[in-house]
Amino acid sequence: MTQPRGRPLAVKSTGAREIVLISILLVAIVWLVFSRTIGYDFVNYDDHVYVYQNPIVSAGLTPDGIVWAFAHTHARNWHPLTTLSHMLDCQIFDLKPGGHHFTNVFLHTLAVLLLFFALRKMTGKVWRSAFVAAVFAIHPLHVESVAWVAERKDVLSAVFFMLTLVAYTSYARQPSLGRYLMVSVFFACGLMSKSMLVSMPVVLLLLDYWPLGRSQRTENREQRSELRCQRSDVRGQRSEIRSLIIEKIPLFALSILCGVVTFLIQERSAGSLEQLPLGWRINNAIVSAVTYIWQMFWPTRLAVFYPHPEDRLAIWQVALALGLLIAITALAFTYRKTRPYLLVGWLWYLIMLLPVIGIVQVGLQGHADRYSYLPHIGLYLALTWLIADVFSSVRYRRAVLAAAGVTVLVALSACTWKQTLSWRNSETLWTRALAVTTDNETAHTNFGMLLLSEGQVGEAISHFETALQIVSKSGEGHYSLTRAIIYCDLANALVRTGRIEEAITDLEKAVELQPNYADAHYNLGSVLLQNGEIDRAIAQWRTTLSINPNDGGAHTALGNALLQKRELRDAIAH
Repeated sequence: MTQPRGRPLAVKSTGAREIVLISILLVAIVWLVFSRTIGYDFVNYDDHVYVYQNPIVSAGLTPDGIVWAFAHTHARNWHPLTTLSHMLDCQIFDLKPGGHHFTNVFLHTLAVLLLFFALRKMTGKVWRSAFVAAVFAIHPLHVESVAWVAERKDVLSAVFFMLTLVAYTSYARQPSLGRYLMVSVFFACGLMSKSMLVSMPVVLLLLDYWPLGRSQRTENREQRSELRCQRSDVRGQRSEIRSLIIEKIPLFALSILCGVVTFLIQERSAGSLEQLPLGWRINNAIVSAVTYIWQMFWPTRLAVFYPHPEDRLAIWQVALALGLLIAITALAFTYRKTRPYLLVGWLWYLIMLLPVIGIVQVGLQGHADRYSYLPHIGLYLALTWLIADVFSSVRYRRAVLAAAGVTVLVALSACTWKQTLSWRNSETLWTRALAVTTDNETAHTNFGMLLLSEGQVGEAISHFETALQIVSKSGEGHYSLTRAIIYCDLANALVRTGRIEEAITDLEKAVELQPNYADAHYNLGSVLLQNGEIDRAIAQWRTTLSINPNDGGAHTALGNALLQKRELRDAIAH
C-alpha cells in the first residue's frame, strides 16, 4: 500500500534533478562561448556614447545621474533602466571594459534560463523548451547583442521580456490583480530597457491561443446539441477573444506611449528616416525579413554593420521575398488547428521584428544581427515542436533527436566562438566588417577614426576619402548628414597634416550640406581661428550657439576669441 504513494515523489524528484541539470548545462554553454569577451576592450562604435566618453554615465550612480537617466535621452533613445545599468557598472567596475562585458554575459545567461523556465511552464515540454533555450543561448547572430557593451539594452530587455512571460503564465493559470500588476511592472521595465518590446502584448495574445489555450476554453464546454454547440462555441470564442484583448488594454497603452515617445525622439534625431525614401525602406524591409531567416540557418559573413541596399534591390528579389513570406504565412494558417505552434511561432517572429525592420528607419544599416535577438525565438519554437512531432513515430526517436540536437548545438557553438573574435577590439571589428561587406562607408569611417586616434593619419585620410566616394554614389539628395560628418572627420585629419585650406574647404562643404549641424560650424570656427581668420571663426561659433545654446565648448571658444578682440563684456558673458 505504501509503494504507490512513493512513486509520485520519485517522479517529482527525478523531474527536479532533470531541470537542475538542464539549467547547469545552459549556463555552461553560455559561458563556454562568451566568457572570452570578458577580456575584450570597448569598441569605438557607440560604446563611447553609452559609457566611456559620457561623463554622466561614467560618474556612476549619482542622484543627478538617476534623474538625468529618466529625464533625458541617451544615444537618441529613452531607455532609463539601460542607462542606469551602465552607471551601475561604472560604479562597480569603473571604466574597466571586462566588468561591463561580464554584466552583458550574465544578463544573457539569466535571459536563457528564464526562457527555459517560461517555455516549460507554458508547454510542459522539458527537453523541447531546453533546446529552444540552448539555441537562443549560443546562436552566432546573438554575438552582437552579448559581446557589444552598447547593446546592453538587448540583454537587459530580454531579461524583463522573459520575466513577463513567466509572470503572464502564472496570471493566465490563476488570474488575479496582483499577478496582472506583476506582468505590467515587468513589461514596463522591459520598455524602459528597450522600446522594441512594444509588440509584446500581441505576443501574449498569441500565447493565449497556444500553448495557454485561453482563446479555446469554450471548446471544452458540455455539448447540448451539435448545432447549438457550434453556435455557442463561436459566440463563446468571440467573447473570449474580446475579453483577452480588453484584458491587455493597459499593456497596449504602455506600448503606445513608449512607441510615440520613441518615434518623436528618433524623428528629431539627425540621420534617421529623412535620408532614406519610403520605397527603399519598404523593399529592404521585405527582403530583410527573409535575410534574417536565411542567417538563422546559415550564420556566416556576419558583421557589425550591413550597408543599406538603397534602390539596388531588383524587383524579382523583392517579389520573391514577399511571395515566400506570404506562402509561409498561408501554410502556418492552414495548419493552425493541427500544429498551432507554427502559426504562433511565425507570427511571433514577424510581429517582434516589425518595430526594427526598417520601415521607420533609425540609422543607415540595411539590417542588423541584434534585431533578430528576440524575434528568432518564435522560429526556434515552431521548428523545434514541428521536428519533434514529425519524428514522434520514428523508431529510436529520442536517440535520433538527441544526436541531431547535439550536432546542431556543437556547430552553432563553434560558429559563435569564432564570431566573438570579431569583437575583441575596434580594429578586429572593422577589419571583419570590411572583409565581409562591400561599399561599407560606416566601416571605413570608423576604421579611419581608429587609425586617426593611433596617429596613422595618412591611412585614416584614405578611409575617409573612400567613405565619401561610397556615399556620393547615392546622389546629392541622400545621406547629406553622413557626408557632412565624414567631411568633418576628414578635415580633422587634414589639419593634423597642416593642410588647413583643404580642411576649411571640407568643413564649408559640411555646413552647406547640413546648415543645422552644430559640430560642423564649431569645427569650422576652430580651423578658421588657426588660419588667423578670427572674425569668421566668431561668426561660426555664434551660429553653433544659435543651434545649440548649451554648447559649453562653443561658449568658451567664442569668449576667448572676443577676449582677443578686447570685447571684454561679451567675452565675460560667454
